[in-house]
Amino acid sequence: MDREAKKEAFRKYLESSGVLDALTKVLVSLYEESDKPSAAVEFIKQKLGGPSLSEHEKLQAEKMDLQRKYDELLAAHRDACKELEELRNLKHEEDGKEMVDNNDTKEM
Repeated sequence: MDREAKKEAFRKYLESSGVLDALTKVLVSLYEESDKPSAAVEFIKQKLGGPSLSEHEKLQAEKMDLQRKYDELLAAHRDACKELEELRNLKHEEDGKEMVDNNDTKEM
């Protein structure tokens, strides 16, 4: 496929998927703003449904907090599993000693 055909196929894709219409509406709303925003890219992102910079920072902080809590819970879970395994091993050892002790008394 030659370069012009690729361009045309991509343009048709953008048009059929609604991208051109969405971008056109956003650019028109930016053009019609009486007080032009100082951060035009942020304006466009917001109009397209993306989070604002402050919302993004808030979400990042929340994500880091949740990751920290997850790590703490995971460590506690691993510790509890380790303790459970140790208790099971201890129980098996005690059961084995009782069996040996019972066999010794029966033999006498």
